[in-house]
Amino acid sequence: MRLCLIYSSALHYREAIFRLMDYEFQCDFVFGDSQHGIRQMDTSVLSGHVTVVHACEWHGWNWQPKVVRQLCGDYDAYILLGDTRGLATWTFAILARIFRPRRRVFFWSHGWYGKETPLECWVKKVFYRLPSGGTFLYGEYARRLMVAEGFRPDRLFVIHNSLDYDRQCALRSQLMCSSAYFHYFGNRNPNVIFVGRLTPVKRLDLLLQAVSLCREDGLDLNLTLIGDGEQEAALRRQAAELGVEKRVWFHGACYDEAVNARLISEADLCVSPGNVGLTAIHCMTYGTPVITHDDFAHQMPEFEAIREGLTGTFFQAGNARSLANAIRRWLLIHADQRAKVRWDCYDEIAARWTPQHQIEVLKQALCVG
Repeated sequence: MRLCLIYSSALHYREAIFRLMDYEFQCDFVFGDSQHGIRQMDTSVLSGHVTVVHACEWHGWNWQPKVVRQLCGDYDAYILLGDTRGLATWTFAILARIFRPRRRVFFWSHGWYGKETPLECWVKKVFYRLPSGGTFLYGEYARRLMVAEGFRPDRLFVIHNSLDYDRQCALRSQLMCSSAYFHYFGNRNPNVIFVGRLTPVKRLDLLLQAVSLCREDGLDLNLTLIGDGEQEAALRRQAAELGVEKRVWFHGACYDEAVNARLISEADLCVSPGNVGLTAIHCMTYGTPVITHDDFAHQMPEFEAIREGLTGTFFQAGNARSLANAIRRWLLIHADQRAKVRWDCYDEIAARWTPQHQIEVLKQALCVG
């Protein structure tokens, strides 16, 4: 199987699955040079041929001029990032239909969100019918929506998402209790953590309000924020105004995974009040359950890793009181079940959110038809 992957950029957090594709298939890679401040991987670790193409961007649209010429390559199948604003993707898929009908083309995409306008629905219905092979989707939620919109179920493959699972498991096996939170806060309060950029979309203002509300209800929490971003100064002011600044640790960004592993593993709960994304996978890999909001049309696909009452729970989107109640309820019900919850999280990730799972989905789809 000769495969060509065409992607927006060589994203560092996708290195594990890209390397596995490189190992399992005769795979060449075409990466755009758009980075948008996101860490990139070292592509020299890939044995397949790597082509970097310049991405021209304007008003949210993008064009990668060297992408279309890949149709002339001797490949059995192509996988392209399914971005409706990718003009080269539209052009490639249309030309493949006309001039290379035997070459199987797939998109890899979020697919449907459930918040699309009528115009967006029309565009997506055209777009996602272009690939001859089908579309790899991050979640079952998007697949159900697309089936309801009339798409063929046998052309929709749920591939989920992943991080570097093997490396994280190796770190997990070496973890030892270090009492990091006791040393910082000087107490035995329950520990809540957030991992990610401190940006408005993450709604960390709600989390600070919830910590304050829990305190009013008699539950003192410690909150650790691992990350930096444009909201840090505002969040520090809010913590001071709420009187919880001594219970909030602005840890800052951390790129040492061993440190992240220790802090996540020792936390009682991860809370991501905005969309949760790969934070859920990151935290559950180290055995920490996750709370996020229940408006799935405005979520990221990784919310599906949250199994109600097992690996986390949900609160009413935008409601600080609902979030505070969810935190209190979880800590009360699961006070004596931390070990079980940890293993429930491990099992969820191992079952559906690893590069190994993704490669099996790819094999099944690419080797049929």
